[in-house]
Amino acid sequence: MKEIIAFLTKMNKTISTMESATGGYLASSITNIDGSSLVFKFGAVTYSNEFKIKMGVAKDVIDEYSVYSIETSHEMSKKITEFTNSDYGVGITGKINRVDPFNNFGDDSTIFLSVYDKKKDIYLDSTIKAIKETRLENKELVLEEFIKLFKTIIKES
Repeated sequence: MKEIIAFLTKMNKTISTMESATGGYLASSITNIDGSSLVFKFGAVTYSNEFKIKMGVAKDVIDEYSVYSIETSHEMSKKITEFTNSDYGVGITGKINRVDPFNNFGDDSTIFLSVYDKKKDIYLDSTIKAIKETRLENKELVLEEFIKLFKTIIKES
């Protein structure tokens, strides 16, 4: 994570997050790094569909693809970028080994991660299986995957 913060600082770029499954774990991991306040604009935890929609996620996307989909993750990453005028946005949705009685569809152990690059207007995506025993360990898996995805951005810059 230090490498990502250093890159963002050097390039004068910013990042924001909209997280559901990880409950702010990525935002917390970013803000654990000294100097992150120079690059981290905003972190939203949107557990409910209602607040995803209030943050700009299209209800039609949730209705068509489900709240647990890469399409919803795309919406989350792009809308948080637009909301905060950040260079990069991250959207994370999915389920960590749990049935959701309000959204009774989708696999109960799949997490969708999307990083949106505003300048290139592209998404970098990953689908992660929650294979660990605890929620925390699975959140750490998502963090590791985010770091791998973002290092792709660093290499291409």
